Amino acid sequence: MLRGFKNFLMRGDVIVVAVGLIVALAFSTLIKAFTDSVINPIIARAQGNASPGLGWQLGRPGNTATYLDIGAFISALIYFIVFMAVVYFLIVVPYKHVQSRRGVTVFEEDGPLKTCPACLSKDLPEAAAKCRHCGSAQPALV
Repeated sequence: MLRGFKNFLMRGDVIVVAVGLIVALAFSTLIKAFTDSVINPIIARAQGNASPGLGWQLGRPGNTATYLDIGAFISALIYFIVFMAVVYFLIVVPYKHVQSRRGVTVFEEDGPLKTCPACLSKDLPEAAAKCRHCGSAQPALV
């Protein structure tokens, strides 16, 4: 039973989806902080109203609605970087190691690419014998 659960969790698409979801959540936090701390005060300045912190007061002193809070944005940026480092070192690196022991390569850069002379697609692996788009035979490597 536990072996089946482990096999389910270590399937490539489950890990890829999980990493994508985590990255999306971190980006969501970063974007929310940017809108709450930078965009919202600029918009609120048109209405008029100050708060202490790292940033600039765009309206009357003491009105938090028009305070451009750069400190909160920098905090969210630092959170994002730390969060992505944790995801990489605690999820991606161990997953790459487990998959390499299984003989599967994951999260690797594509090798050199070439252009198909027939259809001009530019995403063919250099060692390809046929084009994946038009099916034409590719010239042999020199």
